[in-house]
Amino acid sequence: MVSLPEPDRTVLERRPEILRALRSITPPGSLIEDELQLAAYETDALTAYRQKPLAVALPQTSDQVSNLLRLAHREGLSIVARGAGTSLSGGAIPAADAIVIGLGKLNRILAIDYDDRCVVAQSGVPNLAITHAVADRGFYYAPDPSSQIACTIGGNVAENSGGVHCLKYGLTTNNVLGAELVLPDGEIVRLGGKHLDAGHYDLLGLITGSEGLLGIVTEVTVRILRRPPSARALLIGFPTTEGAGACVAAVIAAGIVPAGMEMMDRPAIHAAEAFVHAGYPLEAEALLIVELDGPAAEVDFLLARVSELARAHGASSCKASESEAERLAFWAGRKAAFPAVGRLSPDYYCMDGTIPRRELPRVLRAIYQMSERYGLRVANVFHAGDGNLHPLILYDANLPGELERAEAFGAEILKLCVDVGGVLTGEHGVGLEKRDLMTYQFTAADLEIQHRVKRAFDPEARFNPGKVFPSLHRCAEEGRMHVHSGTGRPAGAAGRSEDAAGRREGGAGRFADLPRF
Repeated sequence: MVSLPEPDRTVLERRPEILRALRSITPPGSLIEDELQLAAYETDALTAYRQKPLAVALPQTSDQVSNLLRLAHREGLSIVARGAGTSLSGGAIPAADAIVIGLGKLNRILAIDYDDRCVVAQSGVPNLAITHAVADRGFYYAPDPSSQIACTIGGNVAENSGGVHCLKYGLTTNNVLGAELVLPDGEIVRLGGKHLDAGHYDLLGLITGSEGLLGIVTEVTVRILRRPPSARALLIGFPTTEGAGACVAAVIAAGIVPAGMEMMDRPAIHAAEAFVHAGYPLEAEALLIVELDGPAAEVDFLLARVSELARAHGASSCKASESEAERLAFWAGRKAAFPAVGRLSPDYYCMDGTIPRRELPRVLRAIYQMSERYGLRVANVFHAGDGNLHPLILYDANLPGELERAEAFGAEILKLCVDVGGVLTGEHGVGLEKRDLMTYQFTAADLEIQHRVKRAFDPEARFNPGKVFPSLHRCAEEGRMHVHSGTGRPAGAAGRSEDAAGRREGGAGRFADLPRF
């Protein structure tokens, strides 16, 4: 079982005093302190763990976020930022002595710039809302997590979220141009902007995927793209998962980069089809959804080429979408796969690891063998094109020992991902779920470097405590952090200007002591 951080009893005893201070700086209706209402914030989509926070603040502006962080800095309080709570790694689960800062009220799109092809949005804006805002002009925002109707752009930045079209168009980090960040002491800085690159340290790249450990993103500038003139999808059934995995490698080896290439195994196919009725081949053991986009002539040529490769690898069926509605239906089943699998079992544990594409057949075989050994069913849904796996381990938390077996099963899958040359996470983050596996991928020296980076932003380690890093202790005389018992395993512009509002352009000054790589 994953352990939650022990609360500071002194902070808990000071709760009435802290609540009075919070009330003095939050607008009416923007502070949640009632025990029943706090229950809505005690977990995220990784529902195996729950912990009520000290309080929840719901700011509406960056300045309000700054005021909250100044108070927390002065009082020595821990902070957990929260978007829509769709995290699948426990990243938004609070500590008992922490203030949760919910960003759902920062929900305005501030600017749409078609000339520079970007949108400026507050961090609580849902991912899909950005596409809706620019769709009438033929534009869209490319990263599309399955939870895009709910997940926020700020949460996407925190987790470096992907989606079914990340193979061709990249993850969040490839589509973010700038961000406004509130640092742990309340200082507001701007990183990047509408321009394509910055002339100093890539702090924007550092923040993207930092899981709320370094600060709170309150505003994001994202790249928008023109919709391609044509897009069609292939629905390809295979009699074996090995054949489907080999086909994935063959398509990429042929120099074809689909807009998306997703894979589902038989349990996931049946669950999604019963849920959405997308027309999936129920006789198939594995299903590939391959989307090609671009000029119509190019799309038609690539559809034919991928179909040839699929047949050469034993495909039992191959159907191309003939309309936009049919293409969207193909994807609807895939995007609904997680909730669809929820109909098969009272609970499921959604994993997230990434492997080299060539290892897909081997890893899938091993997962099915583990399934038999642990006595737990598994459904596989994943971004096949970039090797990002999402095995869904089915269990019943009401049966003694099943949660523990599911966690052990998941840990073995993630270790296998590392063993074959992959990594512990592709897009869900480390959070609580993978925290205690970090020493399997990283050495103590690796984790030391990561801690030095965190300390440059958050020297008191108050932001999102208990997440990402395994148990550490501080070497007082040197001010350094070290992993407990831990060798792990071997793993393969100066200055800033300040504007009238007190916001600063991110430069080298504050972070000059970061380690050089």
